[in-house]
Amino acid sequence: MPVVFIGLGSNLGDREDYINRAINCLKETSNITVEKISSIIETEPQDAAGQGKYLNAVIKLETNLAALDLLKKLQSIEDSLGRVRTFQNAPCPRTIDLDILLYGEEVIDEPELKVPHPRMFERKFVIEPLLEIWERRG
Repeated sequence: MPVVFIGLGSNLGDREDYINRAINCLKETSNITVEKISSIIETEPQDAAGQGKYLNAVIKLETNLAALDLLKKLQSIEDSLGRVRTFQNAPCPRTIDLDILLYGEEVIDEPELKVPHPRMFERKFVIEPLLEIWERRG
């Protein structure tokens, strides 16, 4: 099964609760095993002036779901937690945002999914929690 890293972010409502609820939804999903969870960090919004601060985290999981099926599952969790999508996914406040950062060693270039995540290396709020759990062995 591929090792997958998922980025989580929230800047609406009870941000920590939304992140924890999303993680619990993943833990309760068959075909997904959550292996590690980073610390939750608070960050300033990027590309979205005037929004509230985000809480961000990264999780490591294993799954036998294909990448596009995993994406559908993540979007279903976002929808269940009140995520509102805007036209062309413009930056907007969100209850929860779940992004596939890495999916094993695969490079995916589909209209609905790009892996590795195209902007992950530009975002400290992704790299710091990713490195935390990457370096935490065992």
